[in-house]
Amino acid sequence: MLEDLSLKLNKALKKVTGQGRITESNISDTLREIRRVLLDADVNYKVAKQFIDDVKEKALGKEVLSSVTPGQLITKIMYDELSELMGGRNSELQINASGITVILMVGLQGSGKTTFSGKLAKYLSSKNRKVLLTAADVYRPAAKDQLKTLGKQINVPVFSIDESTDAVKIAVESLDYAKQNGYNTVIVDTAGRLHVDEDLMNEVSAIKEKIKPTETLFVVDSMTGQDAVNSAKAFHDRVDFDGIVLTKLDGDSRGGCALSIKAVVNEPIKFVSQGEKLDSIEIFHPDRLASRILGKGDIISLVEKAQTQFDEKEAEDLEKKLLSNKFDFEDFLKQIRMIKKMGSLKSLIGMIPGVSNQIKNADIDDKQLVRVESIIQSMTPKERSNPKILNGSRRKRIALGSGNSIQDVNRLIKQFNEMHKMMKMMSSKGGKNLLKNFRFN
Repeated sequence: MLEDLSLKLNKALKKVTGQGRITESNISDTLREIRRVLLDADVNYKVAKQFIDDVKEKALGKEVLSSVTPGQLITKIMYDELSELMGGRNSELQINASGITVILMVGLQGSGKTTFSGKLAKYLSSKNRKVLLTAADVYRPAAKDQLKTLGKQINVPVFSIDESTDAVKIAVESLDYAKQNGYNTVIVDTAGRLHVDEDLMNEVSAIKEKIKPTETLFVVDSMTGQDAVNSAKAFHDRVDFDGIVLTKLDGDSRGGCALSIKAVVNEPIKFVSQGEKLDSIEIFHPDRLASRILGKGDIISLVEKAQTQFDEKEAEDLEKKLLSNKFDFEDFLKQIRMIKKMGSLKSLIGMIPGVSNQIKNADIDDKQLVRVESIIQSMTPKERSNPKILNGSRRKRIALGSGNSIQDVNRLIKQFNEMHKMMKMMSSKGGKNLLKNFRFN
């Protein structure tokens, strides 16, 4: 995520790292390079210029403390300004204390509105909201069926009128249905177009006027850069939305949309969506993304992801097994499945401070976890609990059963044995206290 931008910014910042003090000369060279990096990343020209002016003003106005290097000071100023550029702090979704909360989804076709509607429905359902999805896209033939499929996967009903081509009518009647059936949250998925046009704006404006949504969210594909920012401005001028959703952020290496859109339309980014899984939705935190862009990782989000998947009792059982050196392949399989739920390996590793830039060209394939899982699943319960009995004939059978080579099986067993040795060392050298420090409380 934004890896190209991160790499180039860090390269530019190295120009002042070795300087003894900040001068107008050396800061100007660095900021000139940073401005070029931002423009190459498709950041809006006016936004990039204002950003550079703000950083320069703050950098030249600060004294460098003896304990802080010029490079550290500029990095801190960059972090503060990047955070502010993207909103400063997270902006929460507005939920009505009583009555129905109505969320209207708008945006261009292909931005991911329908998929995000399903993700948001699942997210709000987990917060004890009783959610109803509304299929108000009457133009794209597969839109209604797609929403119904998503609704079935997350056990959320979908309101639609099969014979109607009136999107306004569908939206209005879905609210009546929600009131009659006790739903307190309605998410209305509307039609998109390949470009901004008058018909689209008129329809969305009419829907908003009739249903008076609590929140109107503009969903945009972050990989489209300045096109995304331009469409956001056009929608905001007509529809006056309340917040932005950035989709496909995991595929955006440049970052032009993420850095420009808040400054151009003056509305907060509320959510980011990464990947196709229905739980791949995150509240947007400007400060955390700024940290990742500067190669400092995002350990807070990593811990939060782990907390959503880590069962407290399982954590205690795992701790006991680790300390008694009884961790087996069955336990290993549970941990793999937990990691898979947290997201892609590369995105998780990128949250670790100091690692994000180092993995730019690394071959980190999520299929590696699938391969490991298939090997363990091909073991018998006895083999999983007692890896020492895995002789040559058993390994050959496991390889054939899992569709992997004997070398793959041998490699996994070797890695598992090495991990066992490390755990034994932890257990004998005060590992109990170490593990407690890493518990997610």
